[in-house]
Amino acid sequence: MSLESEADSPGDVLPGVLSEELYAELVAFRRDLHMHPELGNQEFRTTAAIKERLEKAGLRPRVLASGTGLLCDIGPVGDGLPVLAMRADIDALPIPDMKTESPYRSTVPDRAHACGHDVHTTVVLGAGLVLADLHRQGRLPRPVRLLFQPAEEVLPGGAADAIQEGVLDGVGRIIAVHCDPRVDAGRIGLRTGPITSACDRIEVALDGPGGHTARPHLTTDLVTAAARVAVDVPALIGRRVDTRSGLAVTWGRIECGHAPNVIPQHAELSGTVRCLDLEAWRQAPDVVYAAVEEVATLHRAKSEINYVRGVPPVVNDPVITELLRDAMIARSGSDSIETTEQSLGGEDFSWYLEHVPGALARLGVRTPGERTVRDLHQGDFDADERAITVGVELFTAAALIDATR
Repeated sequence: MSLESEADSPGDVLPGVLSEELYAELVAFRRDLHMHPELGNQEFRTTAAIKERLEKAGLRPRVLASGTGLLCDIGPVGDGLPVLAMRADIDALPIPDMKTESPYRSTVPDRAHACGHDVHTTVVLGAGLVLADLHRQGRLPRPVRLLFQPAEEVLPGGAADAIQEGVLDGVGRIIAVHCDPRVDAGRIGLRTGPITSACDRIEVALDGPGGHTARPHLTTDLVTAAARVAVDVPALIGRRVDTRSGLAVTWGRIECGHAPNVIPQHAELSGTVRCLDLEAWRQAPDVVYAAVEEVATLHRAKSEINYVRGVPPVVNDPVITELLRDAMIARSGSDSIETTEQSLGGEDFSWYLEHVPGALARLGVRTPGERTVRDLHQGDFDADERAITVGVELFTAAALIDATR
């Protein structure tokens, strides 16, 4: 692998641009991952592929204790210099790949890289290969850590386990990207402060003596109780917290009853709790518990609540956000950056930011001029692979600029 020579164009002000040869290799690597998606904590093939390529570059990656995911340091760590970590998530989703005409569609039934984690992985791998070359030339002033994290899609996220294993030891700051199909390839979206929401899961079981639909007054009418929980709990929460916090319960499943003339003895609801504000997220379990119990009691139903903590919001540090901004300007100019809105999606990158400052950028993956938006978590999602170059060069520029501050 070789680096392109420096020139006067915005993308060549700093060393570390992506050669055509390496770009072609990274596209092939990404397509291989796309064809072989693996779910959270099952990413053995993916981990092996990353490890093999890093070792080929003379690096010494370390697989995490779970057997999936790995980290790799470039440059000496432990001499007092703060490490800049670059994180990628490597797992896929349990949904079918609907891109029937794609030559690199998933070969695994009901599994797909429909959130762009294959792109994230390829970007961090590519940045690592370029930075390793710079390090060999003596042109990387500070160490960098590549972090390939498993199980981002599994609540509460593989980041929590990775942190317990010490992946942040020596890390002073951390950066990441996430594919955004609403942003054109060649551009990134940035936001200081919260850029995603918190996301938890809630499961509610309702029980009571059933009976005949002819005599609902002699029963606990669990169908009505479940319906009222579904409707009234979100409404109550909207009046018990500051509406600016965006705390919201959305149900994804209701299951109740088997026959039209029988009032059942058991009902279940499950859904998500999302929140835009970190402090409100910390209060959310108590608020949701109280609302569910109040509505259930009103309808004489016994409630059992399983509240599963997910992830807090990703809150971008202003200094690290500015680092990403400066890096993108150095590569492509200020016109390549747009201000992005706060998403209601969750991202376990937030767990790292509970320990060290960091920032996540939205990586544009929509082909310029394309009108159809292939949304995340949909079977037809795909990315304009030119985004790989943008992500790699964003990260390499961030590493070099960070070393001067």
